[in-house]
Amino acid sequence: MAEGILNAFYGDRYKAYSAGVSPTKVNPYVVRAMAEIGIDISGNRSKSIEEFRGEKFDYVVTVCDGARETCPFFPGDTIIHQSFKDPAQVVGSEEEIIKEVKQVRNEIAEWIKNTFTSV
Repeated sequence: MAEGILNAFYGDRYKAYSAGVSPTKVNPYVVRAMAEIGIDISGNRSKSIEEFRGEKFDYVVTVCDGARETCPFFPGDTIIHQSFKDPAQVVGSEEEIIKEVKQVRNEIAEWIKNTFTSV
């Protein structure tokens, strides 16, 4: 979500890439929640952090506590961490899941607006 939101809001200033320590697939609830705010991530794929080894980044952003604890050091000029609930860990009825995923989406969007307008 963070990659899609940052690229949609500030793609003229930043190019965001997303990767995980244990990539699987793009969560269909996340795709749906993002589409509701006009951001199409249906063509995105889950990527491993290993795909970016050797790359140079101005900012490295981690967004989940689990990633911060298990992710090996990844170099960047500035390291930023902000915790958000992992949408993949949300359980319940379809209605409950999409509601929580939208909440996480909104929290990420607000954080990105507050963080990257001033960076």
